[in-house]
Amino acid sequence: MILVADSGSSKSDWILDLPDSKPLTFSTKGLNPFFVSEKEIEKVLKEVPEIIPYADEIKEVYFYGAGCVTPDRRELVSNALTHLFPSAFISVESDLLGSALATCGAKKGFIATMGTGSDVSFFNGEYLLQSHNGNGYVLGDEGSGAWFGKQLITSFLYDRMPIDLSGRFEEKYRLTKDIVIKNVYQRERPNAYLANFAEFMDANRLHPFIDGLLRRGFDEFVRTNLLTYPNYWEYEIHFVGSIAFHFDLILRDVCRIHGVQLGTILKSPIQEIFDFVIEREKKSILNF
Repeated sequence: MILVADSGSSKSDWILDLPDSKPLTFSTKGLNPFFVSEKEIEKVLKEVPEIIPYADEIKEVYFYGAGCVTPDRRELVSNALTHLFPSAFISVESDLLGSALATCGAKKGFIATMGTGSDVSFFNGEYLLQSHNGNGYVLGDEGSGAWFGKQLITSFLYDRMPIDLSGRFEEKYRLTKDIVIKNVYQRERPNAYLANFAEFMDANRLHPFIDGLLRRGFDEFVRTNLLTYPNYWEYEIHFVGSIAFHFDLILRDVCRIHGVQLGTILKSPIQEIFDFVIEREKKSILNF
């Protein structure tokens, strides 16, 4: 049995290949190792009843996750998965690589994640080139859910949001400065907290303030993360994530303005990653 995961900071999607039945799919909260511990990962998965009966039968686990960018973070996730699936081969890689496999396959191209956080890199058909982007929600994540959430909250708290929109925002969230401070600076997963406010943008997407904010965020993402590549116009750039998916019309417009070749936009790449892994394993068996 093969288990495949695509994990962001807010949500993780899983698919288990069952031999005599259709694949088992389930979701958990995000398992970014910068925000959850090894024990927390184990705890989350132990609370998924669907997976428990198969734990000893799973032979391969492929985990593609946000935050899995350094050896120590990948090891943290790997250790947790090893405790849960003792008989399995464990592979932990970045969510960006998983997204590249889902969209580029074996072709060259740029791949960007744009959900709770954001990142971009170039995929040469085999592996990702080293990226200088993806600096997290404090220093980067331009155009991400966390970035937009931060803009919305600060606009509200500084009284820079238009009165009609501010009224809707206040009615929906009942925010105070103290509430924001506690969630951003004192509680777990502050980036996911900030990204939750993207729902408000979706509900008010036709408001000029929201439209302008979206265009500014996507423009900053392109200028900061993509135009720095000397050959950015030669290859397609594929986007994966809820922000790119839900606000795709504005993203397409911003990319067009900058002469960016836009490729695939996926809300979640889990099915495509799963299909890629299964096909790769079949070819490996045939070539053995």
